[in-house]
Amino acid sequence: MAAEPLPQRGLVLVCGASRSGKSRWAESLASQSGRAVTYLATAAPRPDDHGWNERLALHRQRRPPAWGLMETGAALSQALAGMQVDRTRTASTSGSSTNAPLLLIDSLGTWLAQHLEADPRAWEGIQTLLLQQLAAYPAPVLLVCEEVGWGVVPPTAVGGLFRDRMGALQQRLMLQAADSWLVVAGRALNLHALGHPVPDG
Repeated sequence: MAAEPLPQRGLVLVCGASRSGKSRWAESLASQSGRAVTYLATAAPRPDDHGWNERLALHRQRRPPAWGLMETGAALSQALAGMQVDRTRTASTSGSSTNAPLLLIDSLGTWLAQHLEADPRAWEGIQTLLLQQLAAYPAPVLLVCEEVGWGVVPPTAVGGLFRDRMGALQQRLMLQAADSWLVVAGRALNLHALGHPVPDG
């Protein structure tokens, strides 16, 4: 079944738990858009993790060969800024504007995990830069986000830090999102259509 059309520009969050189908839903939205797509992979290399590399291989097999690919790792914001600069340079050289591709970023959690050592002040700057770059991009941006904290309290300090930073950043992203989806057990729910903003408290 086709989803609602994507906005002409702006952030679209696709949230869900592990193995919920969130990446497949984001890929489906991108494929249905009819736009050129660039896939931004944020995971750090894990050469010794066989299971992780099998999951990455499945993602690669699903992606259409026409999609572009950028492996940004932790430098997601810098990659977004670089794309803006390259696009401006190309337009000024050719004398004509080029349509920016739709971006599919997978995922927020693998990016955030690489910034857990940042102190609170540095982390504020890191996430603010990301929010600014996402807001400035002139085409739709699909951002896959892991839902965490639905179960028991993490037993480690770093697990708790990941949960807290992810939850707080997702709420900030939602404030500037043009659309949002929650994927549960292979079913996608449109949060913007069904949900209501939670008041600040």
